[in-house]
Amino acid sequence: MPRVPNRQLVLKPQDFYLLLALAACRDQATTYPDLAAFTGLSMSEVHGALKRAEAARLLIFEARRPRILTPAFKEFLLHGAKYAFPPVRGALVAGVPTAHAAAPLNKLIAPSADPAPVWPAIEGSARGMALIPLYPSVPAAALRNAVLYEHLALFDAIRAGNARERALAQRLFEERL
Repeated sequence: MPRVPNRQLVLKPQDFYLLLALAACRDQATTYPDLAAFTGLSMSEVHGALKRAEAARLLIFEARRPRILTPAFKEFLLHGAKYAFPPVRGALVAGVPTAHAAAPLNKLIAPSADPAPVWPAIEGSARGMALIPLYPSVPAAALRNAVLYEHLALFDAIRAGNARERALAQRLFEERL
């Protein structure tokens, strides 16, 4: 019997990263070259990510521009993405602070004696426990754009934080979306 190939589309981490970037640059141009420069993804990765996100009904194209479907995106962000993209932790490294160690949560949560979560990166300003980012270009892109940095750090708090950090991050995302 011939084998039937699996043609099921699956969201990849860079797809969700691109959706967070789209949410961060709502009022800016969203052409493929702009998104590629903004996120550090290649044009083909941007194209594939947008097509997979469209198939997952997390965005639509209006006048050939991608637009996030906010109710679906919010539901996936707050309730599903932490299971689809679980946190991967590493050793003590130098990197870019994330989750509760980065804005806006670092203003609401007092630092503890434990090492802060960081994305491993040469350009990082802190030393802490590695939390592998959704995509390798995340730390550099986050340092270029404060709003994107906040969205990525809030998502890391949702997927890797304790109950209080998750609740605060969810509340802040609700206000932003």
